[in-house]
Amino acid sequence: MALIGQRIRRIEDPQLVRGAARYVGDIVSDAPALELAFVRSNVAHARLLSVDVDAAREMPGVHAVLLFDDVSFIPGFSPVPVPAAALRPPLANGFTRFIGEPIAVIAAESQTLAVDAIEAVVVDYEPLDAVVDVERAIDSDAPRLFADLASNEVLRLGEFDPADLTAGADIVVDVWFDNQRVAVAPLESNNILAIPDGERLTVYVSTQSPHAVRDGLATLLGLAKENVHVIAPAVGGGFGAKSVPEAEYVIACSLARQLQRPVRWRQTRTESLLAVHGRGQRQRVRMAATREGTLTAIHADLLGDGGAYPAVNAYLVTLTGRMLAGVYSVPRATSSAIAVATNTAPPTAYRGAGRPEAACLVERAIDVLAGELELDPIEIRRRNFIAKEQFPYTTPTGAVYDTGDYHAALDRVIELSGYADRRREQAERRARDDRHLLGVGVAVYVEVTAGAGPTEFADVEIDAEGKATVKVGTFSHGQGHKTTYSQIASDALGIPFSDITIIDGDTDKVARGVGTYSSRSVQVGGTAIHVACGQVVEKAKLLAADILEAAAVDIVHDANGFAVAGVPSQRVTWAQAAAHAAAAASPQSNAAASPQDDGLRTGLFVEIDWERPDSTFPFGAHVAVVEIDRDT
Repeated sequence: MALIGQRIRRIEDPQLVRGAARYVGDIVSDAPALELAFVRSNVAHARLLSVDVDAAREMPGVHAVLLFDDVSFIPGFSPVPVPAAALRPPLANGFTRFIGEPIAVIAAESQTLAVDAIEAVVVDYEPLDAVVDVERAIDSDAPRLFADLASNEVLRLGEFDPADLTAGADIVVDVWFDNQRVAVAPLESNNILAIPDGERLTVYVSTQSPHAVRDGLATLLGLAKENVHVIAPAVGGGFGAKSVPEAEYVIACSLARQLQRPVRWRQTRTESLLAVHGRGQRQRVRMAATREGTLTAIHADLLGDGGAYPAVNAYLVTLTGRMLAGVYSVPRATSSAIAVATNTAPPTAYRGAGRPEAACLVERAIDVLAGELELDPIEIRRRNFIAKEQFPYTTPTGAVYDTGDYHAALDRVIELSGYADRRREQAERRARDDRHLLGVGVAVYVEVTAGAGPTEFADVEIDAEGKATVKVGTFSHGQGHKTTYSQIASDALGIPFSDITIIDGDTDKVARGVGTYSSRSVQVGGTAIHVACGQVVEKAKLLAADILEAAAVDIVHDANGFAVAGVPSQRVTWAQAAAHAAAAASPQSNAAASPQDDGLRTGLFVEIDWERPDSTFPFGAHVAVVEIDRDT
């Protein structure tokens, strides 16, 4: 019986629910680790006149106190291209640009001693005018964050042509929305333990993308990638925000190498809430339609709040623009996007990152339009859905939707939610001036997933016992990958579920990888495993043909191994195929050449990087029913 789609007890859960899983904070290095604490700015925008660390350096248990000049060899960095002037320094360089920006770092024998030493650091600020509103930030007379930039804009894309909006339209609604900042707040805040061994560095880190962190650290520290070993143990939540090397991670690794001592940083909850944000986008939306409610155009002006060092948010506004057509067959969908620097913490990717912002603005605007036209929110959506027969469908923004039946999906949601009854009850309550009001909300969306990092790595190896080891470049931090990937491999290989081992999260064990974010893991990583398993099966058929002295085209594969078609009594097991491959690869062997690729391994294996085709756009529909007390 195929395992995909079956109810399987999750492999990951016993360690997690019994408290046996090891997080970064649980890892103990052989030598005692020094603990880091950061002196952080309490002023949103200021010139640093002086930072007096002399008293802190003299405190017992303090091993190092560093300022920007001590780490200036680390280049400014950004996960996406931005102007050089807007690159984030590892520690504040002459100016502080947001509350919480690290100014100095202290390494001490314990976290308590490091925190105590922070209190001894005296920072002399010259406060400067700050700008925290994105609209104010783009004014010509707004306080500028970077003297080398002409304005606070770091990215501008697209322009607005009113003629494109009004052509063929009878009505245009014009509305402003704020997609406000949110704090990411995972259960486990950012954590790192860096352990030096000469030129080599072993890094335990709470991350979604071990290889990306390894590559980033190696580049910023001037190390060869093979000299940085990143291990992600159990991770307590990521949500997109744990995808890139943090400034504090770079500092921790640099200090570990400098002091030749393990160094640990544990982000406090206060630090997390100050600095780890998502969203932050102001949106002006203009939606045009005929009197009958047929959409003719939509345009959005997007102001992305990039914080003090705009990076990820400078990219996210482009994703919002790409998803602007939503589920609707609208002839024109355009946007202008500006990423803006403000004196706030730089937001990062979080929970869909740019795409929920698009769904929110489109669905809110269409509700406003429905109100103006006195149409039911369901009806105006039905009139404008992309029809089933239009798929595959290319939106005006260039996104390709492969398939869908939006009318059927929404009809099913309406049926399950009792939408008509809810609307009837809502009208009755209003008519009798009931103090308990009933709200009914409708939202319909498509979302591009697996939108980033289209390739992924998978390695499948069968050992001499016929068991499979699968290595994959994604990383499971709560999603249940090991269970799902074992189901995929078991079905593809015909090897029992319990005989499959999944390895991820270790850059020494897994050759390369992109990581887990953007709902990409099963789509891209799972497909990579499926393809690699298929290639292993084809290799094994060649080996079975050699053993059975038959033609490879006559070999068939099933859950019991390999056989010649029509002769099921003569079989080759996975163990026999793997042993034959190992024997053929041995330098002492006189066996016939096998499809073995690497004589350094014993067994049957294949490794691939799989590149997905165009993204899939899953469809979702929600009806929310909320009761509120009018008086409160």
